[in-house]
Amino acid sequence: MTFFWQLPGFRVVSVDEKSHFRSSCHGRLWRFVGTVLRDLAPEAASGLGPSVRREPTSFRYELRVRYRRLGSSDLEISEISLGSWLTYGVGVENDPARACLEKAFELGMNFIDTANVYGRGAAEEFLGDALAKRPRDSYVLATKLFFPMDDTGENKGLSRGQVFKQIDDSLRRLRTDYVDLYQCHRYDPETPLEETMEALTEVVRQGKARYLGFSEWTAPQIQAALDLSPPYEKFVSSQPQYSILWRVPEREVIPLCAANGISQVVWSPLGQGVLTGKYTPGQPPPPDTRMGNEMGWAMDEFREDGVLAAVQRLRPIADGLGITMAQLALAWVLREPNVASAIIGASRPEQVADNAAASGIELDEEVLRAIDEAVGDVVISGEIPA
Repeated sequence: MTFFWQLPGFRVVSVDEKSHFRSSCHGRLWRFVGTVLRDLAPEAASGLGPSVRREPTSFRYELRVRYRRLGSSDLEISEISLGSWLTYGVGVENDPARACLEKAFELGMNFIDTANVYGRGAAEEFLGDALAKRPRDSYVLATKLFFPMDDTGENKGLSRGQVFKQIDDSLRRLRTDYVDLYQCHRYDPETPLEETMEALTEVVRQGKARYLGFSEWTAPQIQAALDLSPPYEKFVSSQPQYSILWRVPEREVIPLCAANGISQVVWSPLGQGVLTGKYTPGQPPPPDTRMGNEMGWAMDEFREDGVLAAVQRLRPIADGLGITMAQLALAWVLREPNVASAIIGASRPEQVADNAAASGIELDEEVLRAIDEAVGDVVISGEIPA
């Protein structure tokens, strides 16, 4: 049997077979297998009214993600977002990729991140086809430019000519008139920053992009761009690597961005999948995982047995909270107010659903201390290399 109700201070839930029920105001998980009111706080239980069933039953929630404002823009993006690096158009077949995309939308995820270089256009082409019948204002679309698009040595960087060429190529592949967020995939030391910012500003004023962002810039590079605004458009987002294991942005990037209306949209919040706990120290990686196939090259920082052992020390923490290790890792990233969204990669819809369930989980200080104690000796922090 499935039915719905609204609990005071809680989300609307679908009630069915056993699972968990999440408080949207406190971020706590409640296990409801037994009496309906067993774990409810008295103030919440008192407002349920006579229509609520009070006999023993079991529950299933259908969780929709929360949203956060992206920097100084007017974009509200889902706390968990879907990326396409090493996946769509490249490492994942179209049918399961479409299923992941549909599950993401079903759960309220509205932010889709890609880049021109992913599969050298293949990821954008996949998304252009998969999103073609969906209303354009129903999702927030982001792409990037910088890395070489071919072997000529010409189609790369952030020069004025490349900015104009790459935005048009991306829009064509994505089958849209504009992207919501256009990002510099890296800093270009070979192009004057003013040239890049002037070209990006023209892209915005031509209506081809709504807002601008960057990925993996250092604090001095970010400040230099801020110093050019006005007259040029200001960045609203930063896309750094950030996770329990990789905390480099905390030193300079996050404080600078928070003070200037720039949000973080973080990549690799699961440490390339290591923080899901699926890799065991001293054991070969499962063949159906990223570390166990040709995509494992992207995981060099996290392959060491010492890192894998530290990650396994997180398991009792997650188990004690009644959540998965992936949800623990994503909730840790989202504890940072300057993070607007955590980008996930998924090859199966079940992974999307599990990750999306991290939205709304709040970790208290005791849990955060336990996480630091578990992984403290393997955490990577410090300055981002230029």
